Amino acid sequence: MNPFQLQAHGTHVRREIVAGITTFAAMAYILAVNPSILSAAGMDKGAVITATALASALMTALMAIFTNYPIALAPGMGINAFFAFSVCGALKVPWQAALGLVFYSGLVFFLLSVTGIRQRLLAAIPRDLKIAITCGIGLFIAFIGLKNGNVIAASPATFVTLGNLQSPVPWLALGGLLLTAILVQRKVPGAILLGIAAITGVGLFVSTTSPDGSVATLTASPKSLVALPASLAPTFLKLDLAYFWQHPRESIPIVLALLFVDLFDNMGTLIGVCHRAGLLDAQGNLPRIGRALAADATAAMAGSTLGTSTVTSYIESAAGVEAGGRTGLTALATAACFLLALFLHPLISIIPAVATAPALVIVGVFMMQSIAEIDLRDFTRALPAVLTLVAMPLAFSIAEGIAIGISVHVLFNAGIGRARSIPPVAWLLAALCLAHLYFR
Repeated sequence: MNPFQLQAHGTHVRREIVAGITTFAAMAYILAVNPSILSAAGMDKGAVITATALASALMTALMAIFTNYPIALAPGMGINAFFAFSVCGALKVPWQAALGLVFYSGLVFFLLSVTGIRQRLLAAIPRDLKIAITCGIGLFIAFIGLKNGNVIAASPATFVTLGNLQSPVPWLALGGLLLTAILVQRKVPGAILLGIAAITGVGLFVSTTSPDGSVATLTASPKSLVALPASLAPTFLKLDLAYFWQHPRESIPIVLALLFVDLFDNMGTLIGVCHRAGLLDAQGNLPRIGRALAADATAAMAGSTLGTSTVTSYIESAAGVEAGGRTGLTALATAACFLLALFLHPLISIIPAVATAPALVIVGVFMMQSIAEIDLRDFTRALPAVLTLVAMPLAFSIAEGIAIGISVHVLFNAGIGRARSIPPVAWLLAALCLAHLYFR
């Protein structure tokens, strides 16, 4: 019995396992970056490390068994920043309540997937606007990376200015960014992870002064290399499901933003990676896409119960596909690597924010690259796209960027005589977005 149909996909066990390890090396940076981001929301860093590894392992295994696709899952970049800095930071939503909103977004995603309504939502938003949302998230992530690396800082006069370049922190961040970029361009496996490791190592010998006047090295020495996983108790089942019903006006726009980002990100990742793997049918459709989306929706709900932001499909799965991965066995190998990583939390927990800052910038650049697919010479395309792109980092909110983009797209096209071409669902989305912007 061969549940993965290796021969039919022209592959074998060794190739699939190597591909799975390759995928893990490409996305293992999330083990350091996600806890660094979510700890800014007040969450216990050790518990988030465990939640990140465990959620990634379990949900990647679910995707493997449910679809037989070489797709790995982990807490999504961009969504975790939205969770920590916009929802919990700017909007002052407690992280327990934010986890509850992640759960509800996954539940809605699941219902949309099994009922087929998701196709109408996707069709109602033009391709250019979907690309702009992805690019805007990339710009938002890069902005946070520069902020975490102290390369930029707040300014009462100009809002944003250069950080304190007399400090070693921004120089270490910029050096790490250059190193990571070189490794990425040279196609070194695990380039982002190696960049994080290098900056963390240098941080053991670089001192900085804290606001209270104390002096310490950027990286604390680990007490051990391996240990039992950190306790999940501080975050496990700590989601607050009542907050949504107590504060519906504030919660609904957040749930919609989480839903849209997850929906667009998943569709793009699934189609892109599976196309590269030769898994699309003759019409360019992905067989079992309903199962894949249902697995993604389940991942969002399950991740929130463990104590992490939305778990989603990862574009880094393409690294494993390039290494020959074609089936769910590749994903299972990746899941096994995440389980092993649970015992490396002493090393992961000492990684300073400056070490993960270049990773955020690099990921942001990757997400920004698709802007080349938008014809910005066409003003009707450029206006909603650019406003979406710019609004996210400037408003420090993915939700506001999406709301502005959809609203402007619908109202602008209606104003130039294209009202009949706008589907009813788009009008409904625009009304919801305008209500959010007014009442937020």
